[in-house]
Amino acid sequence: MAPRGGRLTDMADIQPAVILVRPQLGQNIGKAARAMYNFGLTDLRLVAPRDGWPNPDAGPSAAGALLLIDQATVYETVEEAVANCTHVYATTVRDRDMPKPVVTPREAAAQMASMIDVGERPGVLFGPERSGLTNDDIALADTVLTVPVNPDYGSLNLAQAVILMSYEFFQHKADVPAYLPAHPEGLADKEELVGLMEHLEQVLTKKGYFRSEGRQGTQRLALRNILQNAEFASQDVRTLRGVVKSLGRTRED
Repeated sequence: MAPRGGRLTDMADIQPAVILVRPQLGQNIGKAARAMYNFGLTDLRLVAPRDGWPNPDAGPSAAGALLLIDQATVYETVEEAVANCTHVYATTVRDRDMPKPVVTPREAAAQMASMIDVGERPGVLFGPERSGLTNDDIALADTVLTVPVNPDYGSLNLAQAVILMSYEFFQHKADVPAYLPAHPEGLADKEELVGLMEHLEQVLTKKGYFRSEGRQGTQRLALRNILQNAEFASQDVRTLRGVVKSLGRTRED
């Protein structure tokens, strides 16, 4: 096992964030960190690890990637973990009936490299070992990332999924059209976008839009997907926040 000394490899000023959402086992976190570091990725983010953090089982599984374990950042929610990302991929094998583009790891790798070239910050969500990402998690993503596997046996463990994405990013070739930002000034980050979503939901709740309690979750997801897929710039978000604020006012205000 390698010592903890040294420093993380500086592959680039910006690189894809690997975001493990509600991971269950410390061993799996360690194996995912090892998979990342094999291919030069160092931005490891953990969302609400089931057994808490730090986890003594993660280090032995990480082998020479102990620096990633030591420097992993922990968040309570997915929204917080993706706050500074401008484009998020959600890894899932299931059809969630959401209007999002679907790419393979190779396509995602080329896209992410192009995004980084123009100053965007991509992130990739990986779900819990047993259940995967929820619809609420995926609603925060711009693109679905799916690995083409044997249709008769599509089971990948967490570290396998991470190593596939990491390898493709490390080896990527520009065999898909380069990513071009929707706005010259770049996209709004997720913190800004989530703020708009929550603001709109608060006003709509006060105005009685969510009338049916049984449909509220579906309506909320539909609205979030509409806003997510629009590729707003920061100025767009500020403009819409002003519109929502105005619509929320009463005559007494």
